[in-house]
Amino acid sequence: MRWDWEVEVSELDTSVFLIPSDIVKNKEDRLLVLNDVAKSMIDAQRGKHKTRVFTYRGWPGSRIYNSGWKSARVRAAERYARDHEEEVSWGFANLRVHDLKHTFGRRLRAVGVPLETRKVLLGHRNGDITSHYSAPEIEELLVAANRVCAVQSRKSHELTLLKRKTA
Repeated sequence: MRWDWEVEVSELDTSVFLIPSDIVKNKEDRLLVLNDVAKSMIDAQRGKHKTRVFTYRGWPGSRIYNSGWKSARVRAAERYARDHEEEVSWGFANLRVHDLKHTFGRRLRAVGVPLETRKVLLGHRNGDITSHYSAPEIEELLVAANRVCAVQSRKSHELTLLKRKTA
């Protein structure tokens, strides 16, 4: 990310990043909205490099390299296991960068964020892709399945018959 992609939104006392279309997979400018946690991480990078938000030992990397991610993931898993005196789960030990996007999508859905909003936050053109990234949690599926047991979910028998006669 580059500092010149940052756009101040003074009315909301925040900023967003507008990632240029030429480096985005779907070739559309991508709006990157920062939650409070992400904003605090970005703010901690201010002043460390003139043009790039993130650096590695002062070097302005341009990509996330898989080998670098794997090394960091292994170190994080080892540190967690040492600090907590327990083995890490398979998911933690094998976390991929892309899994973070799936997690974000699932958490957005879990807190009731509408599909249209999730679509923009995840940078999708197609709502079907957004649904893939934010599949329902088992609890949500159980609640939905149990709704048919509720008295108010049952249509009257007469209305069902009338509906069939007009079909």
